[in-house]
Amino acid sequence: MTTQAEASRSTDSLRVAALQMVSATDVDANLRSAERLIAEAAAGGAQLIALPEYFVLLGRNDRDKVAIREADGAGPLQSFLAEQAARHGVWLVGGTVPLVSPHLAKVMNSTLVYAPDGRRLARYDKIHLFGFRRDAEQFDESATIVAGRSPVVFDVDAGHGAAARWRVGLSVCYDLRFPELYRALAPTDLLLVPSAFTYTTGSAHWEILLRTRAIENQCYVLAPAQGGRHENGRRTWGHSMLIDPWGDVLGVRDEGEGVVIGDLHRQRLTTVRAGLPALSHRVM
Repeated sequence: MTTQAEASRSTDSLRVAALQMVSATDVDANLRSAERLIAEAAAGGAQLIALPEYFVLLGRNDRDKVAIREADGAGPLQSFLAEQAARHGVWLVGGTVPLVSPHLAKVMNSTLVYAPDGRRLARYDKIHLFGFRRDAEQFDESATIVAGRSPVVFDVDAGHGAAARWRVGLSVCYDLRFPELYRALAPTDLLLVPSAFTYTTGSAHWEILLRTRAIENQCYVLAPAQGGRHENGRRTWGHSMLIDPWGDVLGVRDEGEGVVIGDLHRQRLTTVRAGLPALSHRVM
């Protein structure tokens, strides 16, 4: 039997979780870690659970992900996400999964969203591809990834009609540096940013950028991240977090595997937007 408090929470709030991982070079080991963390978040009452970018694999080289790419709509990685969503009855955001691209030697870096019955609800292909060079630290995602082209939003329906519908915008990691993408998604209630920020760039810019995106779009931001020293030698920044529409950090995990869980409140969105109606003041 649903209590009055539970009914109120399902209508006026949404419990979300960001999963932080330290993905390795073995896909099966990474899926076991993801499965454990999903179960932990679901046991904590999370209705929407988001995995980090590259949760299935951080290989010994960038081309390892090409070897495990899947056709859109079929494959063990996609089956895993659908099964986990259905098993726990949650909205599951699958970090990123390598899907077949028009270029034989490259993949699409795709965020896949599954409904509580296991149906796939949305797909977003990462638009902005990371490139960075400083001393011996070098990254060029365009060497193995084909950029996406289209912004994507989807609705989470908590089961009580329009009053409980949450508009969610999708983005991935390096997208965070391009505010025009988030303006294209607006208005949203929640922005998702599954990421694998490097330690260098994350320590300098991660929290600043996340809080800025929340403040300027007057919405919640949930950012699940890779966080720690990986088997391939790479170090990621971590600091998975949940941020509210005023820019306040509601929860964060610095390093290592874990779950950041918290509640989105409809009234908080309404209060922030009514007191400072910046979205309605836009002229461009």
